[in-house]
Amino acid sequence: MSAGDRRTRIDIEGYWRVERAGGLLPPMVGVWKRIRGDRGQTQAGPLPGWPFRVERRGERVALVYRAPFSGFVDELEAAADGSFLGRSTLGGRELGRFRMVRSGYHDRVREEGEIVSHQDKLRAKLIEYVQNVHALEQNVLLMLDSMIVTTKDEEIVRLLRRHKEESRRQQQRLGERLRALGGGPGLFSVGKDLAAIAAAQAKGVADVFRSDKPVQNARDAFVTEHLEIAAYEMLERLAERAGDEETAAVARANRAEEEAMAQSIAENWDRFLDLALAEQGIRA
Repeated sequence: MSAGDRRTRIDIEGYWRVERAGGLLPPMVGVWKRIRGDRGQTQAGPLPGWPFRVERRGERVALVYRAPFSGFVDELEAAADGSFLGRSTLGGRELGRFRMVRSGYHDRVREEGEIVSHQDKLRAKLIEYVQNVHALEQNVLLMLDSMIVTTKDEEIVRLLRRHKEESRRQQQRLGERLRALGGGPGLFSVGKDLAAIAAAQAKGVADVFRSDKPVQNARDAFVTEHLEIAAYEMLERLAERAGDEETAAVARANRAEEEAMAQSIAENWDRFLDLALAEQGIRA
């Protein structure tokens, strides 16, 4: 094998984020490619992957899909910045163009084989933790929407709206850390967010029909705040072990806001109970 062939083989392996560049291709949000040796797959969010084989054709690479997508071929050409420019074809006819960008710390591959350092493993695990908390915040945002709709007390609504804005900022900070780490949304992060959305929507429907909504909402919010506090505690500790002070600082800042919200809920237990009793015409 020539040095050029070895370089091509190494450079194409790993996880790749796919970005649409033009043509008939749809928006490529949440689309990833994973390549190992002469095999790989294209993943779109939580959907099953589409397997392909990798063919080296001189300085180019072709990803030949397996049945039932055997007519599709992605033709790749290396770019100067380390990414790959691609043409998606069907039966030899171009459908559109895309760009593949390597996904940060996932699966570093060396010429000697797969040699992943301890620090690389920590970074990969850190990306996973950030993705998990990002999905948790997605769930919280939708739960807060449900609580706001089913809460009649204006003071409590203001409290929930204020925390909703905090949660949005928290999610933005996490997204910035993911981009800085090179993790993007991750292969399974889109699926995690979709699962969070589904769970929150199911809760929203249940909230409309259940009794004692003020008390139940307060209880659920209190439990969720402590779940977030624990998640940020673990994220901060892992970030410190990985030597990532920026992510640790984000975890600390977000956790402080969750602790303040949990304290606000705890200071209003009697208010939530009074509201629940008043809704049912019960005088305390």
